[in-house]
Amino acid sequence: MTGNVIETVMGGVVLVVAALFLFFAYSTSQVRAVQGYPVTAQFDSVTGIRDGSDVRIAGVKVGSIVSETLDPKTFLADVRMSIDPSYKLPDDTVAKIVSSGLLGDKFIALEPGGSEQAIPPGGRIKITQSSVCVEKIKVLNENLAELRELAQEALEDAVLMGCDERQVREVLAGIVAGIVNPYRK
Repeated sequence: MTGNVIETVMGGVVLVVAALFLFFAYSTSQVRAVQGYPVTAQFDSVTGIRDGSDVRIAGVKVGSIVSETLDPKTFLADVRMSIDPSYKLPDDTVAKIVSSGLLGDKFIALEPGGSEQAIPPGGRIKITQSSVCVEKIKVLNENLAELRELAQEALEDAVLMGCDERQVREVLAGIVAGIVNPYRK
């Protein structure tokens, strides 16, 4: 009988400690939505952010994402944010979707410009940058690693054949300099 009482008391203590932990975690985190003035921004892609995600300046939470919708005319993602009214954003502010780490949540990072004009409530942030896709970076790194390996092999072969290393490096640099960007407008 005394075993049941001890088990019940211990279970109660565990529940109280868990409740205290949850209260502490909630009160110290910045998960609450910020009540403020509305601002919108358009992005090519909003992958990784969601309603309630943070809006930060210099790592400090100054707002929250209220909603995400698709503009049927431009097919861009419209993001509506709520910004703390104590922060007046210059009209040349830049909004970027960034990650808080390799596996961290994404948020909108604002970089205020130097303009004297402020974005009015209901206004739009005109300069935006969508998040960089991790898969694209991975493919780019693989391609660059392959090019580096090919250049290394070409250098080694040329030196083994008696070519001057400096001249081979100049030829390789010339090849890179001669690459044409077909997407440049």
